[in-house]
Amino acid sequence: MKKIFLRLATYVLILAVFVGGVGLLGYNRSFQDFYGALRQEPVPALQGVKKPEYDPNKPTVAVLLGNETTEGSDFMIPYELFSRTEAFNVFAVASDNQVKSLTGGLDLVPHYSFTELVQLLGKSPDIITIPFMVTNDAEKFAPIRKWIQQHANTTFVSICGGSGNLAATGLLKGKSAATHWQNLVVFPKQFPETNWLADQRYFHNGNVISSAGVSSGIDAVLYVISQKVGEPVAEKIAKEMKYPSYHFVKNPKVDPFYMDFRFSTYVLNNAFQWNKKQAGVLLYNGVEEMALASVFDIYSDTGTTRVLSISSSEQPIVTKHGLNLISRHVIANAPQLDKLMIPGRDAKSLAAAEIRQWNEARNDTNPQFVHSDSPDRFLFEVQLEDLAKQEDLLTAKHALKRLEFRSNDIQLEGKPFPLETYSNLLLTAFLALFIAFCIDRRLIIKKPFFQMNTLHRYCMRCTILRRKTT
Repeated sequence: MKKIFLRLATYVLILAVFVGGVGLLGYNRSFQDFYGALRQEPVPALQGVKKPEYDPNKPTVAVLLGNETTEGSDFMIPYELFSRTEAFNVFAVASDNQVKSLTGGLDLVPHYSFTELVQLLGKSPDIITIPFMVTNDAEKFAPIRKWIQQHANTTFVSICGGSGNLAATGLLKGKSAATHWQNLVVFPKQFPETNWLADQRYFHNGNVISSAGVSSGIDAVLYVISQKVGEPVAEKIAKEMKYPSYHFVKNPKVDPFYMDFRFSTYVLNNAFQWNKKQAGVLLYNGVEEMALASVFDIYSDTGTTRVLSISSSEQPIVTKHGLNLISRHVIANAPQLDKLMIPGRDAKSLAAAEIRQWNEARNDTNPQFVHSDSPDRFLFEVQLEDLAKQEDLLTAKHALKRLEFRSNDIQLEGKPFPLETYSNLLLTAFLALFIAFCIDRRLIIKKPFFQMNTLHRYCMRCTILRRKTT
């Protein structure tokens, strides 16, 4: 009985350790590709970097950048939407002037440090927008937390997990706030003095407007615009973007999201999708900020795709509303790609020179105009539908839910589930069982791997006897 228990325990333990260990290594690698995608390449000499013009007659919006990675869509959504109004000064602001990285591997130069912005304004910014910022290093987050606390009386707009960064300053104590549905497992324990809401796209509590996951930030920012500038301006921006869910701006109450089986697909993709697609994104002057972030964010966080920034030179690319981006690859030395995406509704005209340069230097990958080929669609819809075709329905449906994108217009078509991910999982489990079998045979029941049959043993004995007699 003891031997049977020992054998069973051996199989279970080796299966758990081997499969869990391989999965953990894969998950950590995928996590680093997205949330840990800090720039390792040397920063080129930055010449002629410009800042958006400051108008003292306009209120100022400071969109924060973390000292580790900052969630790309959380940052780009408020930056572009506030900029579109032309009623605000909108600046990318950080604790220093060093190049900062967005999730998935997009790098940009802050417009101002905290100190420079306060010197420019002579007061607090009118609005501080807080995207989700990775805070694995407490010392790196400390100057950001301190600066937020110094401007405690201004208007704060938190996007997605940025509410956790705001809660870490103590400014959400005794208040209600919205956040991404996945954070609702953690934040109530981490910040118990805040009332975390699961059924609101955004929530206005005093001087804080907090949004739920990613696309809910669109509703939160449009709401703030409608309050500060007027609802006609907010509606106009939504129509220009083809945003299908403006009704949530007027009524943010929704049915809550909960964990379901699609989350396991997300985890397994990150852990066991070993042959990740290599997708290049061509940067060019005038590219729209949200279009760019949608490509990096939607594909990179599935665990199936590595997204690489590519431009025609090492010098900064200036987006439509004045962000200075630095690519990690130039066209001449870009690695082998599975696809090249060119984001933005006006990509065919604005990126014409870069496209010619690409076609002259590389003929191995045809450019894919992800937004200009679908001008009447909202940009998230285009990316999610393409993701379903590239990967599978389960992967795309989790990405849809992670973005908290609630639209009835999206049509997902593709394979039903990630065959490669589950095949790799089964292969890993098979190898673990084989290792357990070998240990079982050699160390527990102490039998050789392959036993000879009776006839084979008889023949061997006959041969030995024959040799002795001769």
